[in-house]
Amino acid sequence: MAKRERVVRMSVELPLWRALTGYRVLTMVYAVLLAIFGKDNFGRERFERPWIAVAYLAFLAVWTLATLPKVRSAANCTKRFLVADLVVALTGILLTPLADVDSQTFDGPTLPSIWTAGAVLAFAIKGGWRWAAFASTFVAAANIIQRGEPSRDTYHNVLLVWVASIAIGYVVEVARASERTLARALEIEAATRERERLARDIHDSVLQVLAMVQRRGTAIGGEAADLGRMAGEQEVALRTLVSSGLVPPTRVSEDAAEGAVVRTVEVDEKADPADRAPCDLRALLAPHAGSRTSFAEPGAPVLLPAVSARELAAAVGAALDNVRVHAGPDAQAWILVEDEPDEVIVTVRDDGPGIPEGRLAQAEGEGRLGVALSIRGRLRDLGGTAELISVPGQGCEVELKVPKAPKVSRGKAGTGR
Repeated sequence: MAKRERVVRMSVELPLWRALTGYRVLTMVYAVLLAIFGKDNFGRERFERPWIAVAYLAFLAVWTLATLPKVRSAANCTKRFLVADLVVALTGILLTPLADVDSQTFDGPTLPSIWTAGAVLAFAIKGGWRWAAFASTFVAAANIIQRGEPSRDTYHNVLLVWVASIAIGYVVEVARASERTLARALEIEAATRERERLARDIHDSVLQVLAMVQRRGTAIGGEAADLGRMAGEQEVALRTLVSSGLVPPTRVSEDAAEGAVVRTVEVDEKADPADRAPCDLRALLAPHAGSRTSFAEPGAPVLLPAVSARELAAAVGAALDNVRVHAGPDAQAWILVEDEPDEVIVTVRDDGPGIPEGRLAQAEGEGRLGVALSIRGRLRDLGGTAELISVPGQGCEVELKVPKAPKVSRGKAGTGR
C-alpha cells in the first residue's frame, strides 16, 4: 500500500490577520465619511483648514489599500511596516489640531479616528502583548498631546486602547503556545502509531521465528541448542528495542507566517483501489481451521474493506499464536465470526489454563507485546476494540469488533501478553 506525507498546517493567527485587514478598510472608510459629514459640537463644519484633512485622509486611504498585502500574514507584516504604519497613525493624531482648531477645546474624533487601533492591533498580533504595550503607549502620548488639556473621556479612551491591545497580544501569545503544544502532540501521536505498526510487523514475523528457533534448538540439543540460545538472546534484545521505541522523536517545524506545521506519513488509501474493495473475511480466516481449531462462519459472505479484513485476520492469527504458545500444542481453539449490521465480531476461544492475574502487565514490561500491538493495536487503528476475558483454569476468550466503516481510533495501547 502506498504512503504519502500529510502536512497539517495549523494557525490561530490567520483569522486574526484577516479580521485586521477588514478592520483597517472599514475604519478608513469610516474616518473619511466622518470628515465629510461630521459637524462640531455647535453644528459647524469641523475643519478650519480642510485642505490638511483632505490631504491626510487621501493619503490614509491610499496607504490602507496599498498595504493590505502587508497585514495578511505575520511574514508580510515586517517590523519596518509596523513602524511606518504607527507613524501614519501618530501623524494623523498630531495633525488634527492644525485642521480643527477647536479639537483641543472640545472632545472629538481625530483625523484617523478609530483607524489608529488597527495599527496597534497589528503590533499585538505580530509580537504579543509587549509589542502592543509599546505601540499603544505612543498612541496614548500622541492623544494626550493632541488634546492639550485632556479630559476624563480622553484618559478613558487612551486606557481602553492600551488595555485592549495588551489583552489581545497576551491572548495571541497563549494561542501560539497552545498551537505548538498541539502540533507536538500530533507529531508524537503519529510517531507512536508508526512505531506500533513496525512493532506489530516485527512481532508477527521476526520475533515469532526467533522464538521458534529457540524452542526447537533447545529440544534438539547439541549445536542446535547453541543456535537456539543465540536466537533467544536476539529475541530479548529485539523485544527490548520494540518496547523502547523504533521511531525517534520528531520535531514540530514552525513557520512564522502560517503557524505550526505537522508532517506525518500516512497510508494513502486512494493509491490502491484494491485496498478499499470489499473482501470476504471468511476466506482469510478459513486457513486457520484444522484438527485443533474449529471455525464457525455465517453462510453469507462477510464483507469488509480489504485493509480491515487483512488486519482483522492478522489479529486472529496473533490470538491463535498465543494459544499455541501459552495454552500448549494440545489446546483446542474455536473461531466464531458474527456479521452484524454495523460491525463484524470475531471471537477466538481456547480451553487452555487461562491467563494468571497480572500476567499481561508483566509480559508488556518484558517487551512481549502480542496482545498490546498485534491484537489491540490493530483493532484500535481500525476503530474497533479487542476485549480479552480469561478465567484461570477455564481458558481464554478474545472478542474482536471491527466497524464496517472503520475510523482511526486514537486511544491508548492495551497491555501485552
